[in-house]
Amino acid sequence: MDTSKMTVTQIREWMYQAERREVEAALPFLEQDQRKGVRHLVSRWLRQEEAKQVKQARWERLISLEQKLREQGYTAIAGVDEAGRSPLAGPVVAAAVILPEQICLEELNDSKQLSAVLREELAKEIKAKAVAYHVAFVDAEEIDRINVYQASKKAMVMAVQGLAHKPDYVLVDAMAIPLQISQRSLVKGDARSASIAAASILAKVERDRWMSEMAKRYPQYGFERHKGYGTKEHWQAIHTYGLTPLHRRSFINGQLSLEDIVHE
Repeated sequence: MDTSKMTVTQIREWMYQAERREVEAALPFLEQDQRKGVRHLVSRWLRQEEAKQVKQARWERLISLEQKLREQGYTAIAGVDEAGRSPLAGPVVAAAVILPEQICLEELNDSKQLSAVLREELAKEIKAKAVAYHVAFVDAEEIDRINVYQASKKAMVMAVQGLAHKPDYVLVDAMAIPLQISQRSLVKGDARSASIAAASILAKVERDRWMSEMAKRYPQYGFERHKGYGTKEHWQAIHTYGLTPLHRRSFINGQLSLEDIVHE
């Protein structure tokens, strides 16, 4: 292809439509082109390709544990994670996800590293492509009754038990759960396992949605902004309006005196 006879616009359109190998073959000629617009196109294409390679390498690292387990004979590997262990209000939410063997989610990452918009997009894709997924909630009253650690464990068990397809191996983020299924606990599992990362996204997205819905019921607390976490705004609302049924008394008692809190 003689790119020297093409306009910058024509080259740009061709680069977006052509296969990678075709662009790579033309790069030596494009890099010799003295037009500023062409040099800009080449530079941008190279940056985009580098970003794609970084994402692909990250995905290959994330999915490698699941691949090794499949080589050992496991066929239904569930990743499990929770969200909402630290907030002053709202439930702890856990998700379990079984991903298919042939899948590629290059944008997948620890949910805390992703924007809210990208989390929402990935949650839709995960739900559409997963072999099975389930999300479980444990409310503030139960958290106060059994403590948040046990509530997180309970939510994780519920998430796994709710899967329509029974797993034969479970990867859990930083916790062992009481199930008679082969399992492995991974510290920072959402950065080490694709299945756990997928579960972390579903748990985070579903909890954030739930808190935003509760904001309509309790608009003075700003739940849609802080999702129940102990921000300055949230503490001020507690001082001013008191506690709701969503608040975890065991988290708040001792941090405020009784006279500081307006009673329900």
